[in-house]
Amino acid sequence: MIVRRPAVLLTLAAIVLLGVSFVVVFAARPAQLAHATTPDQATAEAAPAPDLPAVSSPAVGALFAEGEHYCTASVVHSERGDVLLTAAHCIHNGEGGGYLTGVTFAPGYHDGVAPFGYWTVADELVAPGWAASSDPDLDVGFATARQAGTTKSLESLVGANLLATGTAFEQAITLTGYPDDSEVPAVCQNTTAKQDTYQLRVDCAGFPTGTSGGPWVAGQNPQTRLGTVIGVIGGFEFGGDDADTSYSSYFDTDVLALYRQTTART
Repeated sequence: MIVRRPAVLLTLAAIVLLGVSFVVVFAARPAQLAHATTPDQATAEAAPAPDLPAVSSPAVGALFAEGEHYCTASVVHSERGDVLLTAAHCIHNGEGGGYLTGVTFAPGYHDGVAPFGYWTVADELVAPGWAASSDPDLDVGFATARQAGTTKSLESLVGANLLATGTAFEQAITLTGYPDDSEVPAVCQNTTAKQDTYQLRVDCAGFPTGTSGGPWVAGQNPQTRLGTVIGVIGGFEFGGDDADTSYSSYFDTDVLALYRQTTART
């Protein structure tokens, strides 16, 4: 059985004590929109680094703890340009646990190279329902990224995906994630489907442990490889117990509230 929850989190749990404005599309539970309006991405885009693999997005990277990459995260647009999006279980152990410490983010990571360096993950935030009961419908988390000695924002270096909530269940997306046993990201394009009221699913082969937190990006620009993120690998079965099918908590007003809390304190 493949479980997306990485083993390194269980080890870390033992040491844890515990705008440039843009359009965000949202809907209250349980209504969903038939489609989402794609906002102008001009302020969120940056050119990919020349040494990135052809399939990689510069705004997607690996999360590291204790020297090993164990999950995936991505940059989402914000006024200060430092907001990360991932699965809640990548930064918080859920019921009975607390936030992880000592986590870093390497955008565009590949082949042992961090082309934009390593960024300290801070200001982690998950929904109260995840912290209290590991609610799979709330397996979404935000954080900020900082790098000592860097005056530029992360987003100004790698670009950012826009965040959308309340979108259609069926959308063509690009899925990206870092398998634990690979030094390059897995990338797949397919169409999402409704798993249940607050869960999405997509069939993409080759997304095992480590790909949790990988963004589901709609409308990806083929040049910048940026678009609008509508989900992350997580949710049902921590993202799925089959490497060929992935899940995501549905992005609704709970996710929008988390994003607003994160940007309000950055």
